[in-house]
Amino acid sequence: MELMDSLAVSVSGMDAQRRRLNIIASNLANAHSTHTPAGGPYKRRDVVFRSVPMTDSFNRLFRRIAAGPGRHALDGVTVARIVEDRTPGQQVYDPHHPDADEKGFVRLPNVNVLEEMVNMIGASRAYEANVQAINATRAMWNKALEIGR
Repeated sequence: MELMDSLAVSVSGMDAQRRRLNIIASNLANAHSTHTPAGGPYKRRDVVFRSVPMTDSFNRLFRRIAAGPGRHALDGVTVARIVEDRTPGQQVYDPHHPDADEKGFVRLPNVNVLEEMVNMIGASRAYEANVQAINATRAMWNKALEIGR
């Protein structure tokens, strides 16, 4: 594995976690939004990751052949799609709320603030781990350059 490949994997992980953090922030910001332009309460969103090859098709094929059986190509990560959580939100009785139905119930978003905070900590730690991997790669690069002097 080349050093640039290592950087590419870490950068892809940082980008995916940044997008995940943006979705989590959106969920937290709308945790009490009972009315959206589409109608109804806000629906929690989440990201779905998938692995992506870090090289073009020729290089990937060449490396797979050169690596031999049982070895796999180097993969990074990307956000495949953003999905809405289909779990129902709570219904609370508040007849004075502007979004209350005819019986006085208000449908709340399906966002659990504690769960979102745990997800935020996990995404933040994953981002930090990728930063540390980049720093380690940079340190190895610098050591390799010192050897060459």
